Amino acid sequence: MPKHLLAIDQGTTGSTALVVEVASGKTIGRATTEFPQHYPQPGWVSHDAGEIWTSVEASVKGALAAAGARGEDLAAVGITNQRETTLVWDRATRRPIDLAIVWQCRRTAAVCDELKKDPATVARVREKTGLVIDAYFSATKIAWLLDHVEGARARAEKGELAFGTIDSFVVSQLTSGAVHVTDVTNASRTLLMNLARAEWDPELLAVFKVPASVLPKIVGSAEEVARTRGAGLLPDGLPIAGIAGDQQAALFGQACFEPGDAKCTYGTGAFALMNIGDRPLWSDHGLVTTAAWRIGGKLTYALEGSAFIAGAAVQWLRDGLGVIKSAKDVEALARSVPSSDGVVFVPALAGMGAPHWDQDARGSITGITRGTTAAHLARATLEGIAFEVRDLLDAMSKDARRPISRLRVDGGAAENDLLMQFQADVAGVVVERAADFEATGRGAAMLAGVGAGLYRDLSEVAHLTSGAVAGARFEAHMSASDRDAHLRRWAAALERTRSGRAGYAG
Repeated sequence: MPKHLLAIDQGTTGSTALVVEVASGKTIGRATTEFPQHYPQPGWVSHDAGEIWTSVEASVKGALAAAGARGEDLAAVGITNQRETTLVWDRATRRPIDLAIVWQCRRTAAVCDELKKDPATVARVREKTGLVIDAYFSATKIAWLLDHVEGARARAEKGELAFGTIDSFVVSQLTSGAVHVTDVTNASRTLLMNLARAEWDPELLAVFKVPASVLPKIVGSAEEVARTRGAGLLPDGLPIAGIAGDQQAALFGQACFEPGDAKCTYGTGAFALMNIGDRPLWSDHGLVTTAAWRIGGKLTYALEGSAFIAGAAVQWLRDGLGVIKSAKDVEALARSVPSSDGVVFVPALAGMGAPHWDQDARGSITGITRGTTAAHLARATLEGIAFEVRDLLDAMSKDARRPISRLRVDGGAAENDLLMQFQADVAGVVVERAADFEATGRGAAMLAGVGAGLYRDLSEVAHLTSGAVAGARFEAHMSASDRDAHLRRWAAALERTRSGRAGYAG
């Protein structure tokens, strides 16, 4: 009898695959493959779908080899993915009509600015989707591809083209194009789904000029949606039984199953989510409302705040400035000085997301003197990430009308002890770091286990993940006066960074 689950975690800079034991919930095999980023113009970010798929194939093969397992040993597949990244392909050939537009890409910012001139449209979109009009989400990206690739809109109207976020693309690849679906969590990030009904909304399609003919079917997060066929990578007939966007998968993988449970994933960006139960709650403080998962027909919602740049700021220190040779070097460099010496880095390298929603903002470094060194900049970079997340948690606490006393964290940058301690200090919370950093992939695997009927309920999943979730704990030690001084410097730096065209309408 098959005894393992396969999780495919297709991220922004690389693809990771995990092989997880069904009985224990433990990861026994893991592999990651990076792929190139493409920057056609300033502010534009693109991915090549072929390079994405090559990275998926390499990671799956590597994880199976690391686990000493074969495809025949797998019981089900779970998929999690970078959200909002938009791809349009030919239904017959499965060839993309252009490079994918990545969630970070700002090329449709002007379109969003035009739409936001109408307060009624802004209010209606927020009422129906729980989101704000921003180039971050998929809708304007779809329209851009249809309008800028010759003949694409006409072909779309004829039903020849398919849109998908990356979960849809991976399912299509695994089924030789036979299945075109997206799960409710990814659909909730498009600006096209009615959040209350979990259905594509005709009014929203009209607002964003997206034809219904390109859209995938919306499915649940833990149910069998397809079986592998002709992919070559895996044996035919393997159930694809779990799908969720990366942040929702991490929320699930951190066992945040009760309203009020919160987590933050420190990846390319930083993404904080709070489980708010079975009723959507609209934010008054710059957050968005999103689907957390749908299991057994029951929809669970979450409040979310997204900072577009987190770990990517450390990558910038490495690749853009050459300050460090590897991302892991940043902590030692930052620890070599006792403080940032007044230097504040606002990492708005792709605009500012929640709770500020200023897509035209650009990163800034303030407080530089002749005495400023690379070490001060490294420390200010880590502190800037923590300040961003602190703003998200503050907004979340106000919206939910309850304090956040504990934050579960995961993701690559969460390995940084200095960052985690400063996060606890500046936010005034207890930070609990998972022993297993792969909460996103683990969540996808657990969703697949639920969808394939291998786990009875969420309590069994919580029991299996408890060992992985338990890890390091960071408590706040900073004095209130020191915290206030830090926050004043951060607020002043934010004001200097703003473009004056912030786009959130709360």
